[in-house]
Amino acid sequence: MKKNILIIGAGISGLYLGYQLKNKGFSIKILEANNRIGGRIYTKENHKTKVELGATWLWRYNEELLKACKELKISLFEQNMNGDALYEATNTDLPQRFKVPKNQEISYRIVGGTTTILDKMLENLSSDELQLNQKVVKIDDSKEAIKVITEQSEFTADIVISTIPPQLLINSVKFSSKLDTNLIQVANNTHTWMKDSIKFALVYKTPFWKDKNLSGVAFSNIGPIAEMYEHSNFENNHFALMGFLNGRLINESKKQREAKIKEQLFKFFGEEGKNYLSYEEKIWNEDELLNFKNEKLIPPHYNNGHEIYQQEYLKDKFIIAGSETSKKYGGYMEGAIYRGNQIVAQLTHKFL
Repeated sequence: MKKNILIIGAGISGLYLGYQLKNKGFSIKILEANNRIGGRIYTKENHKTKVELGATWLWRYNEELLKACKELKISLFEQNMNGDALYEATNTDLPQRFKVPKNQEISYRIVGGTTTILDKMLENLSSDELQLNQKVVKIDDSKEAIKVITEQSEFTADIVISTIPPQLLINSVKFSSKLDTNLIQVANNTHTWMKDSIKFALVYKTPFWKDKNLSGVAFSNIGPIAEMYEHSNFENNHFALMGFLNGRLINESKKQREAKIKEQLFKFFGEEGKNYLSYEEKIWNEDELLNFKNEKLIPPHYNNGHEIYQQEYLKDKFIIAGSETSKKYGGYMEGAIYRGNQIVAQLTHKFL
């Protein structure tokens, strides 16, 4: 009998699970609380330039993700690191130029933007199989099947797979049956990747930094910009810089952050640095569909891939997935694909 599988979340974890399980012959449906797909993949376009405010890079050791890209016919290109980098140590010293070591691990980006991997998987899904604006509020396993209740509708399935970050899952969804107390304890102490990040991007008319023999790479101990990288597209006809802001800026307004960034750009590049076409930012801590806000400080990757996430729950009808549950590269895109493949193999062995 064709098993009906419901997946909560349409980030890379949920879409990949839906794509693979449908190919295996399962009946699938994906529910997404947001009005867009992607989760922590967030490619935004301004002035015809695509910039990444979420997941951006992959590396040669990301074997499962590279296999997925090959299967989906997705092309990659190297992150540009040509030219000098800048380092700002103190408020009183000018930024110093330095050469990035040649033995650095090469990072890659996806041609057309990281969202390309989502769009390719989306081609295999119907409008009924993926539904947006369906925020899950309760999971009811009191009957033989399992029921998922959203703010808009109710859905019944044989198996439910959640790709919501574990800490957010157990604090935002009600369950008719009491969850394992050890699961609750571990989930409440599981780090959610990206939640501590403030990403920004600047679109420019020209790559003026190249004329100065600069790579666009910059690091600062004291400024609003903690890290920055060149972010032009593969065709090299749209130009941008992208990076991470200092976490202390979270309590300031966007206008205040942008003003401080302009000052730092002037120190890095002179007047040209301030003459950008657009400024974009994403404060992931403020995203209620990613982060459960509390005062608890959890170290990066803590409890990612914990053994408790490898079990099935609610009479074997409920699986907790998502990148944080992966034993390898938890939190990253590679972790999402690795965990997805693990679950697909598990369900295929069980039902097919």
